Amino acid sequence: MPESLDLETVASRLAATYGPQGAQAAHNLRRWAGGEVPLVDVDVLSLHFREDLLGLLFDAFWQVLPFGTGGRRGPVGYGPNRINATTVAMTAQGHCDYLLANFERPEGLAVIVANDVRVFNDVAGVYGFLAGRPRPHPLLGASSRSFGRLACEIYAGNGITAFFQQPERADAVLTTPELSFLIRQLDAQGGINLSASHNPPDDNGVKVYDEQGSQPVAPADQVLVDAMSRVTEVRRTSFAEALDRGLVRPIPAELHRRYLDTYRQLYADVHRPNAHPVVYTPLCGAGLTTVGEVLVELGFPMLTPPDEGPDGGFTVIPFKAPNPEVPQSTQPARAFADSVSSTIVLSSDPDADRVGVEVKLADGTWYHFDGNQIAAVLGYFLMLDPRGPRRRGLVLETLVTTKILGRIVEQAGGSAVVDDLLVGFKYIADVLKRLESGAGYRGLPFSPADLVLAAEESHGVLVAPGIRDKDSTPACMYLAALHQMQQSEGRNLLDYYVGILEELGGFDSVNRSIMMSGADGVGKRDAIMASLRAAPPATIGGQEVARFVDCWDESGPFGRFVSETERLPRNVVQFIADSLVVTVRPSGTEPKLKLYCEVLPTAAAAGLRGRELLAAVRERADGTARRVYNELLERIGLAVGEAALLLPDIVDLDRKLVFQNEIVPQLEKAVDGERFADLASLLEWLRESARALTPGSDPLPALKGPVAFLCSGWAEALAPRARFHELRDWAQSRS
Repeated sequence: MPESLDLETVASRLAATYGPQGAQAAHNLRRWAGGEVPLVDVDVLSLHFREDLLGLLFDAFWQVLPFGTGGRRGPVGYGPNRINATTVAMTAQGHCDYLLANFERPEGLAVIVANDVRVFNDVAGVYGFLAGRPRPHPLLGASSRSFGRLACEIYAGNGITAFFQQPERADAVLTTPELSFLIRQLDAQGGINLSASHNPPDDNGVKVYDEQGSQPVAPADQVLVDAMSRVTEVRRTSFAEALDRGLVRPIPAELHRRYLDTYRQLYADVHRPNAHPVVYTPLCGAGLTTVGEVLVELGFPMLTPPDEGPDGGFTVIPFKAPNPEVPQSTQPARAFADSVSSTIVLSSDPDADRVGVEVKLADGTWYHFDGNQIAAVLGYFLMLDPRGPRRRGLVLETLVTTKILGRIVEQAGGSAVVDDLLVGFKYIADVLKRLESGAGYRGLPFSPADLVLAAEESHGVLVAPGIRDKDSTPACMYLAALHQMQQSEGRNLLDYYVGILEELGGFDSVNRSIMMSGADGVGKRDAIMASLRAAPPATIGGQEVARFVDCWDESGPFGRFVSETERLPRNVVQFIADSLVVTVRPSGTEPKLKLYCEVLPTAAAAGLRGRELLAAVRERADGTARRVYNELLERIGLAVGEAALLLPDIVDLDRKLVFQNEIVPQLEKAVDGERFADLASLLEWLRESARALTPGSDPLPALKGPVAFLCSGWAEALAPRARFHELRDWAQSRS
């Protein structure tokens, strides 16, 4: 076993190894180990004091987990740059301090505390060094629910009433959209949500909501962040005592009924459900309580895969990535749909705010809709389809969401679109807040009741103005209806979408994420953004840049900064070309860079029809996104080959490079040298070699696309090798 070190030795080595950031890590570590921070298990923390764990300690202590676009999110673990009892309690205490200082009736303050299903089981094995000890490390089994109970204790300790779903149960959940709904229904002063949304189970997070049921925007969020930065201790009452004193209360059941009725009324019998089964998966999350109940009440024959109900480990979800944006996440649900003769799979992420949809085509394959396509289908159905509700009013979208919605609004008439909002649903909610208050927004002659659709590219939809965050429920109910309507005519949702493109133009979007890790990843992320500002490219994705937009430019449309917290959401640059818009922005809480590539209609595509049009615009968008991905990496001296670019973006940059530089050459050599007697042995070797690409999950589904591409390049040289043909057939197979 590696030698244990004392605190001062570890602190000095952090400072010596990592420079100024290491010195900050040493400072934070001393505070945590010295009892200056609440709820720290110093004995367990001291077990980290080893030379081989210096990198882990640095990443866990070099900063306080950032308060991003609405809260904190990150890996569960020990230290201020992790989610744990300390960071959750101090976030809740900061929220308490904010509420007590900013509301005139502190004796009657109330919040809603929500949680999803996730449970920390250290799938990635980060804390394997703590295993086998008489006393296991206390974070094992920590769940969103247990963090929610802790938050309730903090609110109660500050005299603030916390409404908590079925407090006596250990497995109760409350979705994000219902949290937003309840804040307004209960006239609460805010809320908190314990969830990491669609992240893997080893992550968790804390999102804070205001009295409008939305996440605060600048400058209000600056006041909240300042309150959190001043927290040094927490006030806490035991959960049992808080229940006895009425400071923790159950959420009234009639309000859940009111949430369901909101969508029953909005549905307005646009379609009478028939017997065609609709598969819905909550991806092991909380969505059965919202999406599931609404679909059943409307009369849809809903079926859910039996092993995809609430499960905090996301056990059966590929890559343990319960994300409707990731096509592989719903592979088990599609197999279930095949078994029950259903041709649609609807999905939501663990906190049930994001929506996904796949449909089965005539050739037996499944088609995955991205968030922009979902927005286009819903917008067209709600506003232009003669069989739809033909609504008129206000459409809201972020600046990275499909511009086809503007065409829909233009065709509909009597309506307006706001299409340049900053990324994040809280900016959509802010428009509704301003309209509701009478302050108005850009002179628009609308109220929140006039909302037709709000959408963002990351699979987020809102149609009910009484909710101020995205909600997968209305999207699922309308998509289920439209699917059955199309099915009765011998068509499907893809046919419907292609018809929209034929009518309105060849729009398409492909979005990518450059995932990185640790402080080094943060540095790379920020270096790319700084380079784009210092030397904007003259061309991007093969097109000449006509206009460069920097949302940090105070002479631009967003004006002067109203607070320091506004710098993060405005950390966006956009490159506008003749038929292409590329937007780049960093994550506020993770070492991740997001790029959005939207191709606009061109004369070359105008004469195309049907699937030929769809294929042409997707090929153009996908190729552009891959090209831009590498153009961004070139600014920090890196490049990723085509095969590695075909890995899903849940595989981070470092692991993509390992695949490219180590696994691919080994695979080619193994096939060429006929090292394996059969395909099964070859695939088992590949699985073990690539296991680190998708920690805790089988990597083979992620490798099919890259391996198929590699085989196309190896065909001439490796054609005589028996395993080559078997490997190529496996990579090209649908199963």
